Amino acid sequence: MQRTLSSSRRNRPAGVPRRRRPTPGRGRFLAVLGAVVAGAVLVTAAVVLLLGGAGTPDGATGSSGGPATGERDVDQVIAQLVSVFENGTPEIQYAYVEDLDDGRGYTAGRAGFCTACGDLLTVVNRYTAQVPDNALAGYLPVLSGLAAGFSDSTAELDGFEEAWRAAADDPVFREVQDEVTDELYVAPARALAEENGVTTPLGLAALVDTAVQHGTQDGPDGLPDLVRRTNADMGGTPAGDVDETAWLQDFLHLRRLVLENPASAATGEVWGESVGRVDVLDALLDEGNLDLETPFTVDPWGEPQTIS
Repeated sequence: MQRTLSSSRRNRPAGVPRRRRPTPGRGRFLAVLGAVVAGAVLVTAAVVLLLGGAGTPDGATGSSGGPATGERDVDQVIAQLVSVFENGTPEIQYAYVEDLDDGRGYTAGRAGFCTACGDLLTVVNRYTAQVPDNALAGYLPVLSGLAAGFSDSTAELDGFEEAWRAAADDPVFREVQDEVTDELYVAPARALAEENGVTTPLGLAALVDTAVQHGTQDGPDGLPDLVRRTNADMGGTPAGDVDETAWLQDFLHLRRLVLENPASAATGEVWGESVGRVDVLDALLDEGNLDLETPFTVDPWGEPQTIS
């Protein structure tokens, strides 16, 4: 049976861009910085070996080697769900690029990489290491300066949007986006899931989506902090004797509180507009779809999308 899971508490207000996400904290920038430096000299094959295969050239999964049930790839389902939250469609949006006026500069690609916080620089560095003669390579000096200064300026990025969209036609560029998504967001979320005994596909999806939106920095409002606060609330972890469903309920409750009252007041409006992604995860939990059995339809922003 196909289920429709909507944002029951608060939909995205009319006129708010679907892809708009919170302004990143400096903690996310610092978490990305090491990967930015490594990206200049990365050998892609090493990343693939490390992560167990980060995805196919056509972006079919964008996974990091997670579990599959029969013919169904759970990582693909999670990637589609996050894509709905990020870009309003289950189809992975490698070519997406836009200045959302949210303090990030340009937001682009499948995971909302941004020019202000370093992950976009990582993507372009790694792509250029493999395909030196590409339309984005000439922007590297500017992108490096923007990431180093945590600047949202786009003044020196004339033609960048067109260059990004052109690069997205290249399977190598799409594969690089998959790899960076896995390294910076999926792999840390999976590690926290394993450490704390979160074993269900829905639990992993909740952690991955939180990593993408909140970052994986060790500071207020980041994914590790939310996990620690949940463990404190519950008096333990699912790896111990805490019921995973109850743990996830508390985790999502705390995430909602963070979105509505973030540590940085500057992010309050944008984060408050994004609670629809928590509503959908709550609805999946209430429905008992811990295995993310497909098909199901989600409606975080007033435009239903089916995950199949």
